[in-house]
Amino acid sequence: MSAEFRCNCPITSAIDLMGDKWSLVVVKNMLLYNQKTFKDFSEASENIATNILSSRLKRLEQNGFITKTKPLNNKKTNIYLLTEKGLSLIPIIVELAIWGDANIHIPSSQEAENGQIAVINNDKESFIKNLKKSYKEKIEAID
Repeated sequence: MSAEFRCNCPITSAIDLMGDKWSLVVVKNMLLYNQKTFKDFSEASENIATNILSSRLKRLEQNGFITKTKPLNNKKTNIYLLTEKGLSLIPIIVELAIWGDANIHIPSSQEAENGQIAVINNDKESFIKNLKKSYKEKIEAID
């Protein structure tokens, strides 16, 4: 299933594909919190409803951002992994983190976690490169 777009504008088309409330949250959780199963995502602090989660995982898979596989030792569980196309979203997620840190008040309980923004700002390109490398190493460990 390919995505349907409202027009030929690349910004509008990207929003059509990834601009819903949950898709980037799923990708972020895969990257930063090593979430890879339906259970992992459904138990995350964002409290995504299971029907919405199922829909987003299916949509991300159909559009080539993630793949679905099963571990060798558990044929009942699906493992969701980012593809290269999914990993190409890292710079967008990093920019959203920087923008959010600068422009949105974050409750004190989350400030420690978001203190990582200073690290990102010091060398954004290295952070992006290392995050991608770290994710790929985690994936290789699964195989």
